[in-house]
Order: sequence, then C-alpha cells, then structure tokens
Amino acid sequence: MRTHFPSHPQVLAFDVFGTVVDWHSGIAREVQALRPALDGDAFALAWRAGYQPAMRRVMSGELGWTLIDDLHRLILDPLLEQFGLADLTEAEKKHLNKAWHRLDPWPDVVAGLTRLKSRFTICTLSNGNIGLLTDMAKYGGLPWDCILSAEVFRAYKPDPATYLGVARVFDVAPLDVMLVAAHQDDLAAARACGLQTAYIERPAEFGAARPKDITPDPANTRHAQDFLALADQLGC
Repeated sequence: MRTHFPSHPQVLAFDVFGTVVDWHSGIAREVQALRPALDGDAFALAWRAGYQPAMRRVMSGELGWTLIDDLHRLILDPLLEQFGLADLTEAEKKHLNKAWHRLDPWPDVVAGLTRLKSRFTICTLSNGNIGLLTDMAKYGGLPWDCILSAEVFRAYKPDPATYLGVARVFDVAPLDVMLVAAHQDDLAAARACGLQTAYIERPAEFGAARPKDITPDPANTRHAQDFLALADQLGC
C-alpha cells in the first residue's frame, strides 16, 4: 500500500450501484414480493448481467442515447419470459423496473457520506439517470451536494467525458477529484483521466454466496473497508 498520498481532493465523486447501494438484495426482494417462489438471487444477477451489453449497444451506435431506466426495461422484458413472469400487468412491470430507484444503501453509507460531506463536496458519478438517482437519494436519505449522471454528459462510464466532466462542472483540476467506487475497472478509467481513486470493499455486492475479490490495488490512492473508514483516512 502507498505510504505517501497526494493532497486531499476537493470533490468526491461516487459510483452508485454496488458502491453506495446494495442492488442485489434490493432487486431480489422486489421480484420475490411479486412471486415469492421465484429465485430472486438468480433474477437479480441475470438483470444486472444485461447491463453492460445493453450499454455497449448505445456506445456502438446501434441504439441512440438511452437512459438507464429505459435500458433496464429493455433487459427486463425478455427476462420476464425466461423466469415465468410474462403474465405481469404493465403496471407491475413498470413498478418492478423502478426497483432500481428503491435500493437500500449499505449500512455505513449515510453516516459515512455525512462525515465526508463535512469536508468535501460529494456527488454521484453514475450511469444511472438523474430521475433514478434523485428517487434513490430520497428513498435512502443520501445527502448528496450534487447529482451527476451519464445523462448530464450523454456518455456512459468509462468514457473520459464522465470523469473529466466532474472536474469541469466544479472548475477544478482532475487531480482535485477522487472517484470512490467498488469496481477496479471504473477506478482504472478514472486514474487514466488524472483523478485520484478510492476503492471501497463491497464483498457481498453479488450476494453473500458469491464474495468478491477485494484485494487492494496499489495503483489506487486509497483503499477502505467502507465509507466510515474512508472518512477516517481523510480526516473527517
């Protein structure tokens, strides 16, 4: 691990799905509320597995610019057939699609963000759309100073326009921004744009039965167990 750190950033930009909120448990819970006998774990993993391929359809030009809410629905419709849920009403399908708006934060998040906010500007940097992230903040009591989204930049992470866009919005140098995320590929893309990076351990992101590898990467500026530990490291 590093023993020397650059100066503290001015802005902390947070990945959201998996880093701030527990998408796996939330999606499994919501689908099982509709059909208690359904394997909510398998459904959550299958829905999330469609996320990257769907974004690639937009990035390749096959689809025009598309909000994540709409991509989630494109992924959902064939899954309903696959999991025996094709008989859901349209109202039920819309409600299920908005399950991504109703995800619980990890237990450390609200207290950790509150501490970090006392010293830094804190914002989202998510591929989720603004309406989704706003609903999620209201639902989970997330105290963001600002909600930034791929929708603002009309580009999904890992496009450099997203990471550099945070610096541009706040009129700071890229090094004055720290991306906080539980995904090493996201952090690597941010570092390539000159941002500082903080890795957060979320071993249960894909469910307790599938623990993630949380081995530290020395390329990151910080490595913390959770937001409270990051606040300790940053003197909040």
